[in-house]
Amino acid sequence: MNYQPYGQQQDYYPPPPPPPAHTNGKSIASLVLGILSIVTPYIGLLFGIVAIILSALSLKEIRNRYEGGRGLAIAGLVCGIVGTIIYALLILLFVVIILFAAGAEDSISNFYFNTNNI
Repeated sequence: MNYQPYGQQQDYYPPPPPPPAHTNGKSIASLVLGILSIVTPYIGLLFGIVAIILSALSLKEIRNRYEGGRGLAIAGLVCGIVGTIIYALLILLFVVIILFAAGAEDSISNFYFNTNNI
């Protein structure tokens, strides 16, 4: 054994830092799909829904496995929610416009072609 004489200070080296945490792959995918849900027309609603699901799964895995990527998962969740809301409102607006146009067409045709107006 290696004994130090009494009174001499022993060299102390701190333990090395832990290796960086592994980034969860689902959190990266949720961020990418969340961004795509905002900027991609027509299928942005689907991308947003998938991004929300992947974000929820990755946040659960990050908590259980002590992985990295929590910020990416939260950003993917926010972008997915924003993209889903944008395209849901656009679809709702489109449906309302179509219904309004169909109702206006019926009222115009009834006005011009109704013989009781004379």
